[in-house]
Amino acid sequence: MRIVVTGGAGVIGSNAVEYYLRKKAEVIVFDNLSRENTPKNLAWLKSLGGKLTCIKGDLRSTTDMDNLIAYLKKADVVLHLAAQVAVTTSVINPREDFEINALGTFNLLEAMRVARSRAKLIYSSTNKVYGSMEDVKVEEQSTRYAYAELPFGVSEDRLLDFHSPYGCSKGAADQYVHDYGRIYGLDTVVMRQSCIYGPRQFGVEDQGWVAWFIIATTLGKHLTIYGNGKQVRDLLYIDDLIQAYDMVIHNGEKTRGGIYNIGGGAIN
Repeated sequence: MRIVVTGGAGVIGSNAVEYYLRKKAEVIVFDNLSRENTPKNLAWLKSLGGKLTCIKGDLRSTTDMDNLIAYLKKADVVLHLAAQVAVTTSVINPREDFEINALGTFNLLEAMRVARSRAKLIYSSTNKVYGSMEDVKVEEQSTRYAYAELPFGVSEDRLLDFHSPYGCSKGAADQYVHDYGRIYGLDTVVMRQSCIYGPRQFGVEDQGWVAWFIIATTLGKHLTIYGNGKQVRDLLYIDDLIQAYDMVIHNGEKTRGGIYNIGGGAIN
């Protein structure tokens, strides 16, 4: 199996690349290495051996995307994980956020269309496409907040309501991926993910917060808790996410064109 992984040196990407290298797949990593510590993840991946090709490139560059077409023609799977990942950063620099998330995804889709790619494209979307869900009643319990009428979380039938530049850019890409499946026949799957955590995540306060809590505690740094501390976030461990990707891949026709909310879920 040949797999192209955009953002392959990021936290999700590096774990996915490791998983498929150990499965003896041929993996092509496409990453601009702009985020701090991604070069460390890439060096670690290279140390694992296996059939690994590393391409330094940027989704915003048409030249870089043209160079990727040859790999897309031969790929069985494309994991599109490259992104601008922080809401706060999107508010500070909305143009860059748009160019990476929306335009970058569009460029990848066009490259796959030109390549006449038959690969299954899995897009790493976000639960932020549902917005702040202000119409849903929230009740304060003794230790946490909870949705009063959604004890098992939000379904894919929920109407979209993009909030923040990040929500808009990821949501636009989400819909472009889905529509390129309908209009151009690409084999696409959208995964609307909650908070992901696991090894090789170099978290900071506004992104990768589980890792940041561990890092800050280990280094004796102060943690800032907003509100009363009863806020709830859905968490999914990285290995479980990659298992979900693998299930999508190995259920090809069943998952074609699918859109899935993916998270840890409620504890029953």
